[in-house]
Amino acid sequence: GYGVATGGPLAWGLCFNREMSPSQSYCDDFYKYTYPCAPGAEYYGRGALPIYWNYNYGAAGNGIKADLLNHPEYVEQNATIAFQAAIWRWMTPIKKSQPSAHDAFVGNWKPTKNDTLSKRVPGFGATMNILYGERTCGQGDIDPMNTIISHYLYYLDLLGVGREQAGPSEVLSCAEQVAFNPVTTANTATS
Repeated sequence: GYGVATGGPLAWGLCFNREMSPSQSYCDDFYKYTYPCAPGAEYYGRGALPIYWNYNYGAAGNGIKADLLNHPEYVEQNATIAFQAAIWRWMTPIKKSQPSAHDAFVGNWKPTKNDTLSKRVPGFGATMNILYGERTCGQGDIDPMNTIISHYLYYLDLLGVGREQAGPSEVLSCAEQVAFNPVTTANTATS
């Protein structure tokens, strides 16, 4: 809708520090031994670069030295922790065999043969894939992906960089990319 459209009232981003209508608590029992869900805690998206799922709150908490597994609300309530968690998420790969969002974005990541077969190439599309997985990528030309791309191009214009620097569609988009972390019944990791 207009609210998130370029020029709309939410176009600048950072309007919300939490997922507005979480559909679940994002507690994955697959990680009950390494990142057990705290009683009553919900691990929905929070922060400047939202974190989801108990295992991501646990790993981010370890990375920034805050007890986010037992207190995920800290990301919502404390701006310093929110930005520490966002920077941690941007710089840290979800899995050791994957790039960080930062490395994919700046071109430090070199795709493997499997990545190439999965249509993953360095650039903004791979960055979206790392951050949002199949919620945004691998589903063709869908609105959530196009909204993110639209905002990215808008910010390039604001910074005077120019849209032509964004690269061709296969670099900019993740429409045809296989998700780095697909949701399965045994492991619901996406981000």
